[in-house]
Amino acid sequence: MMEPVRLKVELPQIPNIELVAIEGLERLAQHLGIADEKIGEARILVTEAIINALEHAGTQNPEVHVEFTMTAAEITILVKDFGKGFDPGSVPDPSIAQKLGSEHKRGWGLRLMKSMSDDFRIESGTDGTKITIKKFLS
Repeated sequence: MMEPVRLKVELPQIPNIELVAIEGLERLAQHLGIADEKIGEARILVTEAIINALEHAGTQNPEVHVEFTMTAAEITILVKDFGKGFDPGSVPDPSIAQKLGSEHKRGWGLRLMKSMSDDFRIESGTDGTKITIKKFLS
């Protein structure tokens, strides 16, 4: 069995920077011989987690730290921002009916990430938020 491969990257708050992390994710997958279709959902998870983190990172320390640990069987994705944090229990599940009639169409990120993950955890406090996602690849 191959050793896990790890990639850490610090992303500044600039447009489309999540594509750098996606490129890294794809390179790790190629290195491990993981089929592209197995990485599709991981790509969505990474994109959503980074965009959320950048949006909530604040202005004091607007970068986002991303770390992937990947084997042929699974990937662990860590995304950390340094914003003011939030109470994950206070975020309501979005309702399709309400969103259709609203100007505010966003707010699906946490629900999407939970539904696509094999394990999903949020730790949040005054020093920022860390999301940890596990996704099985086999």
